[in-house]
Amino acid sequence: MARRVFVGLGFLLVVSNWCLADWPIFRGNAEQTGVASGTLPEKLELLWKFSTNDSIEGAPAIVGGVVYIGSFDEYLYALDLADGKQKWKYKAGPVKASPAVRDGIVYVGNADGMFHCVDAVKGEKRWTFEAEGEITSGANFAGDFILFGSHDETLYCLTKDGKEKWKFKTQGPVYGSAAVVGGKTFVAGCDSKLHVLDVATGKEERSVDLGGQTGATAAVLGDHLYVGTMTNQFDAIDWKQGSLVWTFQAEERPQPFYASAVVTDRFVLAGSRDRRLHALERKTGKESWSFATEGKMDASPVVVGKRVFAPSMDGNLYILDLENGKQLDKIKLDGPIPGSPAVAGGRLVLGTSKGTVYCFGAKK
Repeated sequence: MARRVFVGLGFLLVVSNWCLADWPIFRGNAEQTGVASGTLPEKLELLWKFSTNDSIEGAPAIVGGVVYIGSFDEYLYALDLADGKQKWKYKAGPVKASPAVRDGIVYVGNADGMFHCVDAVKGEKRWTFEAEGEITSGANFAGDFILFGSHDETLYCLTKDGKEKWKFKTQGPVYGSAAVVGGKTFVAGCDSKLHVLDVATGKEERSVDLGGQTGATAAVLGDHLYVGTMTNQFDAIDWKQGSLVWTFQAEERPQPFYASAVVTDRFVLAGSRDRRLHALERKTGKESWSFATEGKMDASPVVVGKRVFAPSMDGNLYILDLENGKQLDKIKLDGPIPGSPAVAGGRLVLGTSKGTVYCFGAKK
């Protein structure tokens, strides 16, 4: 398996072959596009809820019929996807990051800077690695290596036994998750640049000016990378050429983009703190439609088939038509939704700031 390796005040990215029925990393696939390979029922029904004791800010991982999710109550939980029953919980410290799962192991970092490797079946510690700052970045994989970023301004590459392979220093905290494409990895920091690295060595090959810092995870489709910035703009970058393709900024009340984007063949869907989901034409950056919510959109949406599932800090999960942005349904949860959904096995799972895990699907 692999994933992306985008970093900095931004992200990591890696690409690999995952089990398409699962959702093993933050955005579901190696390219971090947020597009589910499976399906969901036409009408979502609540199947189960599970309560933790503090806020859930990361996305779940779903592998082999098990949901892995961290809470700020200092536990990493393993829940049965079928009924929500707890299989185990592991003392991981306050968790904001999204877990990542590979080969029977769960990887997750915490707000104290400790990165945990946990047996996915037993919920027992394999090893830990200590960074020098908070970890909100989800893990990423490149071959046998594990990549994650930290607020200590570093992208780490570890071996499977938890030893440091290399590290790359940025000029600002690394908030987002990682990406790896074609043996390259990408890092963005407070210097407002995208750094293109060789994933085998961690050496920089080129950099691209982003025009602002980024706290989001980037998405990649082909030679192009898509990421929003804290300076209210959204960028499309040709990462091979090292050039900016287009930039979007809302015409009215532009605000920062903290959410990671969904990328389809036609659209880039970007949630913003202007309380809107913007649907941009992928090739040109021209806005096709936008949808207004009543709260900031810090959680990243997902696309399943012809529908968009978009969480908002107003406590609603909005279900929209992908082609025109028309609202098809709205599901009210118990509080703001800072974390993104995961989709697997015909079910959608996400958490809220109240510490509640929700699972939606079709009742039998």
